[in-house]
This record gives sequence, structure tokens and C-alpha cells, in this order.
Amino acid sequence: MHVLSSLPDAVELKTGKTPREIVDLAKAKGFDDPKVKAGEILDWLKANYDLGRGHGMALVHVIKKGPEIDSKHVGTSGVHRDESNMLWLDGAATKPR
Repeated sequence: MHVLSSLPDAVELKTGKTPREIVDLAKAKGFDDPKVKAGEILDWLKANYDLGRGHGMALVHVIKKGPEIDSKHVGTSGVHRDESNMLWLDGAATKPR
């Protein structure tokens, strides 16, 4: 599994919120505005959820660009492989297996 595709589950374990809940809160605060810089979002994620840069940048990507990730590794067999080019944001309990 690719590192990026495993981050949503890690975010949920660390914060108790699904990635979608955090993304929705960020969008309600206007963080999806193109004028908002990643650093401002990272500061908010650190202050409110104690998320570091790795988890934070994954969420910045979703907040700014949506849950789609580069499909170049989908279906490959290397360590950087993904099953899908879409990150699952609705929590580990509802994630299709």
C-alpha cells in the first residue's frame, strides 16, 4: 500500500475524526480558497488536531485538490502501489475491503 493511501486511516486514529470531517471543517473555514497557503492549513491542523507535516500535507492535498491521487502506481506491485487513485475519506469502519 502506498504511504499516501494509508494516511486517511492514520489521521482518523490520531484525531478521532474521519478525514472527510476534517476536510469539511477546513472548507467551512475557507481553507480551500486558492489564496490560502499550505502553511496556514498546516498550522491549523497542528493546533487543533496535533497533526504533523506528513499527515497535514496529505490533508492539504485533499482540501485543495480533492481525494484523487496520481494513478501511476495503481495496479503496480511495488511498495508504492495503490488499489485506487481515490483516497477513502469516510473512515476505516466504512472502507470497502
